[in-house]
Amino acid sequence: MKKAHRPFRIGLTGSIGMGKSTTAAMFREEGLEVWDADAAVHRLYSPGGAAVAEIARLFPQAIVDGAVDRAALRAIIAREPEALAMIEKVVHPLVARDREVFLRNARGDIVVLDIPLLFETGAEDEVDAIVVVSAPPDVQRRRVMARPGMTEEQFETILAKQLPDAEKRRRADYVIETTSMEHARARVRRVIEDIRRRLDDARDRA
Repeated sequence: MKKAHRPFRIGLTGSIGMGKSTTAAMFREEGLEVWDADAAVHRLYSPGGAAVAEIARLFPQAIVDGAVDRAALRAIIAREPEALAMIEKVVHPLVARDREVFLRNARGDIVVLDIPLLFETGAEDEVDAIVVVSAPPDVQRRRVMARPGMTEEQFETILAKQLPDAEKRRRADYVIETTSMEHARARVRRVIEDIRRRLDDARDRA
């Protein structure tokens, strides 16, 4: 029986404002297939999405025009401490299913799983190497505060829910600094080259 194809899984993560989305795009430009956890949630929350009916049952006020309104959901979570756990119980299994479909359909030897809360949700156990995207704290703060509607309070709340950058870097297999786009792109290429070399070595030993 033919053995199922299993691509090498890069887990891409990084705190808010570190440049993770830009780095994910660089991996995509190098020819790698990228699964985006945030995009998966967007699909689940869109009209006809798999999460809409269940969220409507729990919090009907969060549904606008047949879709989950993320701003309304955030407001509910802020008011009701137990709401987040209820939402996660619905969404996490659906996101995991979306990821599995992506992995079954992937054709390349290496794929990227873009997961903002990789460590916080325990998803590091599902990847073969961890790439952490990072930048100095002042750069991070400047980027985040430039976002429309962002406040210092919101920024601090988001940071409090994320593993500190220093700890992420410590647990990473590779770190990509994003203060220079040229440096980040070169680093992305080196990460891919290093993993391909590791895969070739493993095949040679097999």
